[in-house]
Amino acid sequence: MSGLTALELARIQFGFTVTFHIVFPAITIGLAAFLAVLEGLWLWKKDDAYLDLYHFWSKIFAVNFAMGVVSGLVMAYQFGTNWSFYSQFAGSITGPLLTYEVLTAFFLEAGFLGVMLFGWNKVGRGLHFFATLMVALGTMISATWILASNSWMQTPQGHEVINGVVIPVDWFAIIFNPSFPYRLAHMVTAAMLSTALFVGASAAWHLLKGHKTPAVKRMFSMALWMLLFTAPLQMLIGDMHGLNTLKHQPAKIAAMEGHWANVPGEGVPLILFGLPDMEAETTHYKVEIPRLASLILTHSLDGQIPALKDFHREDRPNAAVVFWSFRVMVGLGLLMVLLGVYGAWLRWRGRLYQSPLLARFALWMGPSGLIALLAGWYVTEIGRQPWVVYGLMRTKDAVSEHSAMTLSVGLVVLVVMYLGIFGTGIGYMLRLVRSGPQGHAPHAGEIADNQRPARPLSAVDDPLYSSPNSTH
Repeated sequence: MSGLTALELARIQFGFTVTFHIVFPAITIGLAAFLAVLEGLWLWKKDDAYLDLYHFWSKIFAVNFAMGVVSGLVMAYQFGTNWSFYSQFAGSITGPLLTYEVLTAFFLEAGFLGVMLFGWNKVGRGLHFFATLMVALGTMISATWILASNSWMQTPQGHEVINGVVIPVDWFAIIFNPSFPYRLAHMVTAAMLSTALFVGASAAWHLLKGHKTPAVKRMFSMALWMLLFTAPLQMLIGDMHGLNTLKHQPAKIAAMEGHWANVPGEGVPLILFGLPDMEAETTHYKVEIPRLASLILTHSLDGQIPALKDFHREDRPNAAVVFWSFRVMVGLGLLMVLLGVYGAWLRWRGRLYQSPLLARFALWMGPSGLIALLAGWYVTEIGRQPWVVYGLMRTKDAVSEHSAMTLSVGLVVLVVMYLGIFGTGIGYMLRLVRSGPQGHAPHAGEIADNQRPARPLSAVDDPLYSSPNSTH
């Protein structure tokens, strides 16, 4: 691709594959927990509306889980193909952490997934509920190991560098590095928020179509309850995460704020909007609130934080991308809080299911959780640049020795394949969402005694492509 270096192409390729992949684990984490709650409520209250919702969302979970596994494999291989010098430098830490994820989380999920999807008429209710809980636990453990690995790259500790290679000396310090607790909490909460918005949008679509069944109303109510409590919690976690980032990665915070230089004796303003200019070293067309950034970040009206000009040009992240990605994330977060509060107000007035405005608001907010999650990931990863391991290894020293042409061809192939395969998968998943929860019936994913499911998609009875005579 004309004008792009091998390093830039490798970064674009990895960013593209992770952008696709991160969506699926986020929904997997949230849906697994949602399914566990639904089955627990069904066992407790004996209300078949919860069972209908379980059967409905377990189909979508199966499709999403399958796409997450496939996209994750492609991403993992890039450590060896595109970032071989990083693997050589830090593979002694990244390798074991990813291995622990497979040995604990993935095996736990795979071991109980079959019982969860296909075991309704083959095991007792208690064992089936236990299987659902184990799958949900597996998704949490998976997130823990992945975030431990990525957080170590952000705030590395517990190691020594000997002969140009990282050697682990304290695994407790490596796993529980300074940014790990905040990033794990932020990511898991983002997954729950994304799923709540996805579920709420699905219910809103059916409410607008006049499908006010008990199951649809129940999932709309549950989604808005989750949103009401989780969105403010996420903002609190984000604030703590920001303070942790200020301590360990001040250049990232400066880029998020579009803050170029401190004025002696003055606090740092909060720039609401503007255009950071890396060449001119300024933020154009600023709309700002005086001293508010100081109050948020230092709890003082005249406190100051490191500015971008305090760092050498080669040590600064791309301020424009980080600045706007952060504002997309925060802006959508504020809308999530507004949706939760508006839903609570209409619930109090007894109009939760009668308001077309609320339903349309929830419908349009459906993808906002995933968009905010991706924006937050861009802030985290692009804000870490130019380091692949912060303070230890620069990204330019981690890339494999491939030509720009090789990486261009690989990127084009990946884009075409991903849009074709995952575009079809996402379309199929949305088609399942549009079908809506059905009345109480035996689980659609059950199979005959002489058959065995070959893949998670076996749990879905709806064909990917309908025949011309189909009534769907």
